[in-house]
Amino acid sequence: MNKRGHVLNALLLAVGIGFVLEPGVNADTATKTAQITVPIVLGALFPDVDTAFGKHRKTLHSLPVLAVFLAYPIVFDNLHFVWIGVLTHYLLDLVGSRRGIALFHPLSEQEFSLPFGVTTSSKYADLVTVIITALEVAAFWAVHTYVVGLDPDLSATTAGLGI
Repeated sequence: MNKRGHVLNALLLAVGIGFVLEPGVNADTATKTAQITVPIVLGALFPDVDTAFGKHRKTLHSLPVLAVFLAYPIVFDNLHFVWIGVLTHYLLDLVGSRRGIALFHPLSEQEFSLPFGVTTSSKYADLVTVIITALEVAAFWAVHTYVVGLDPDLSATTAGLGI
């Protein structure tokens, strides 16, 4: 997936998650969406920093990197929702390409991919991005509704999961 696809996904995802966390068409929904948009977009772009150093789709496209972003809000009560951008970046690189990513780097150089995928130059790339985003919003809603609430109080300092 290219940067355009990652940004499109992150923006649509932020709007969708904004509605999941604050249902309705009102100022609270707009505020929540504004609070989570920048962290999700930054998280979605972060893994491609490895194009400037290291090995692209290996150095910053791994489960250990995702674990750091999952743990960061727990430890520092900071960077809420960045992990969502990183996770969705990985999903798009798995589905939106044929190459895959090295999930266990630096322990293994093996790249994992799905048996299907579209190239970034495909006329279906944007459609695949929108479909994946809809599935991600649905998954986020299901986890938030039935498993654990994923909405920290961003207006006050709170301890806890922070995710």
